[in-house]
This record gives sequence, structure tokens and C-alpha cells, in this order.
Amino acid sequence: MTAATAIRRLNATDADFARHLDHLLSWESVSDEGVNQRVLEIIQAVRERGDAALVELTQRFDGLEVASMADLILPRERLELALERISPEQRRALEVAAERVRSYHEKQKQDSWTYTEADGTVLGQKVTPLDRAGLYVPGGKASYPSSVLMNAIPAKVAGVPEVVMVVPTPRGEINELVLAAACIAGVDRVFTIGGAQAVAALAYGTESVPPVDKIVGPGNIYVATAKRHVFGKVGIDMIAGPSEILVVCDGQTDPDWIAMDLFSQAEHDEDAQSILVSPDAAFLDRVAESIQRLLPTLEREEIARTSLEGRGALIQVADMAQAIEVANRIAPEHLELSVENPEQYLEQIRHAGAIFMGRYTAEALGDYCAGPNHVLPTSGTARFSSPLGVYDFQKRSSIIHCSAQGASELGKVASVLARGESLTAHARSAEYRIKG
Repeated sequence: MTAATAIRRLNATDADFARHLDHLLSWESVSDEGVNQRVLEIIQAVRERGDAALVELTQRFDGLEVASMADLILPRERLELALERISPEQRRALEVAAERVRSYHEKQKQDSWTYTEADGTVLGQKVTPLDRAGLYVPGGKASYPSSVLMNAIPAKVAGVPEVVMVVPTPRGEINELVLAAACIAGVDRVFTIGGAQAVAALAYGTESVPPVDKIVGPGNIYVATAKRHVFGKVGIDMIAGPSEILVVCDGQTDPDWIAMDLFSQAEHDEDAQSILVSPDAAFLDRVAESIQRLLPTLEREEIARTSLEGRGALIQVADMAQAIEVANRIAPEHLELSVENPEQYLEQIRHAGAIFMGRYTAEALGDYCAGPNHVLPTSGTARFSSPLGVYDFQKRSSIIHCSAQGASELGKVASVLARGESLTAHARSAEYRIKG
């Protein structure tokens, strides 16, 4: 090994632990002014010149010779061809994962409901799918077919009639697994465009790209910045930060397993965060040794090393109660409870994107095929956000149907409140329905 990995050690009982933890967790995903200005210019170009701007920007940023927008549209037949081109083993894995994801998300589907009050007034909620959803998929070597399944399947389960996918093909690189996943997930239309220009096209529409109601899916800083700017015109899933894992372990799990679980996020990118919390100091030492020994065996060793040294940590706590306290303070994207009887701690966990229970439940299983969605809140936003789900592709309308008697009684209440707010037209509108 070229050098020892200097992963930081913290102790939750130290007086300055909170300050060190805050520094470790700090992450600012806001783009600089240069990126922001370029994104605004790209959005304006797409709004003003539509397809022509998409063709020009794709030539410039993706290094492609594109004659017209027709070159950036993939027909359904191309997705089916990808399904034939991948290996039988890959196809089987995609199909099993898709079925598990679909089965899980079917349980999230919400139905409309109403109830009738004694005077005949009917109140309720009408649940309706979005008309059209846009799915952004990173292209080239950074392609993730699992993300296609996780984003497209909940939309289809929700009943969205049309899912539009955009995926860049830099220098002509096409990922067959991504297209095969799109075929299996039921994606309706695919455009080989990316970056801020793809986000703008989905938000505002062009001659060829239909405008969508919501844009989901991960992307680079240009994509994230564009999503910020178009939010309000369309819905978005979230502005995601780097991937994170927090492992809480009682010291009884194989340290090699824990080291590899930490690597599973550290290999994503240099800004990913991997943290282990344990009351067993000797166990932290053993995991540190496993990290040193196993890190050189990774294909993405340098990325993982940079992540662990920059944002990783091994944290010693006084006991499991303090371990749970630290976990709630961090509010991680992925939380592994690698302990005996994890159920005893589940009720105490208040903030986490996904909770992986027990020694055998590696976070990686959730990334691909367990069933729950792998699009999760990052950077502590699990305090107020949830995983992507069917509910993100459904909207709710309130239903109010007053009987004559109900309108009369409610009108009396509304009248008092409206006049208290000096909104007399409100009051009079309600008063017209009050029975003499």
C-alpha cells in the first residue's frame, strides 16, 4: 500500500465533539457564481431557441456531431434492442430488481377518499397522478441503470401516463444497461441530451421535448443548479448532496464487513461520507486495520481513500444510547444498525433516509434490489425529507361538497372569521347561504 489511510477518530464524550462533528458534516452544495451564470444562459437559450439550442449545446458539451434533433431521439425499438444485447445474467438481475422495486412501491399507492358528515356535507381528497414526469439519468461511464428503475417505476406505479427520460451520450458512449432498464421500467420517451440544457427542455418544453410536471434523478453541479432554477415552473425531487453511510455497530460484526460497507459509499466520489459509530474502542481499531488492508484491493481505491481521509470518521461513544443520539444528530442518508436485535433501537431512530437492520443487511442491497427506493435525502435533510416514492408522482385535491344545512352552519362560522379579517366579500358570500 502506498500510504496509511488517515481516517479521523472522534470521541463523543470529548468536550469539543459537537464542534468537530459539525465540521465533519458541513457540506455546501450551492454552485459558484460562474456555474450559476452559465446555467442561466443555457436555460435562456433553450427557452428561446428550443431544439436548435439543444442540438448546438449537445455538439459543444458532449462532443457529438448532431445534424438535427432527430439524432437525439431514441425510439422504443432501440430500448428493446438494448434488452437483447445485454447478457442473460444482466437481464435477469434487472428484471428481479424491477419486480422487487415495483412490489414495494405498490404498497405506497394512495387512493382517493371521502366521508359524509351528519348533515350530508361530503369532505374528502382526490388523488391524481401527474400527467408527465421527467427522469434525468447521468450518461457515459457514470451511468446507473439502478437509478432508472428507482425513478421510473414509482412514477408508473403512481399511474403517470408518460415518463420522459433524458440521458447524455458523451462522445457517443451509450450504456446498454441503462437503456435496458428503461425498457423494463416502462419509460415512454428517451432523448440523448444532458446537462442544464436537458433540465431546461423538460421544464419548458421544445418542439420535440414535451414539458413535464416534475423532474427527478441525480446529476452533476450543472444539473443540480438548473433544477434549483426551474423549481416552481416544475416540481423536483431534491437537490442531492454526496452519498453518505452511517454504521452503528455494537462491536460484534466482522470488521471486514464493516470496512467494505464504509467503502461502498466512499467509492462513489471523493465527497462521499462514511462514518462508523461504536462504543467498542478495540473494535474501531480492528475496523481501522481492515480499512488499511482492504483499501488497496478496490478498483476505485484512490476515490475511496480521498473520501475516507477527507470526510470519513470512526466515532467512539460511551454506549449504544449515545450511538443512537449521534445517529439522530447526523440524520444520515443510509443508516446501518449492525447490532444484535436491531428492532430494540428502531423506535429511537428519528432521522434517517433508509434504515438497514442487522448484521446481514448491507446498504448495497438497498441500492439495487431490496425494493425500497435508493433516492434518499442527504446532508441531514432526513430531518424533514423522505425517500422518493409513489407519493412524489401523485397530487392531492381537496373535495368539499356542502349540503344546504352544512353551508348554513359553516357560513355562520366563516362570517365571523372573515369579518374579523375585514374581508367582507368573503363574509357576505358565506352569509348568502345561511338559512333565515
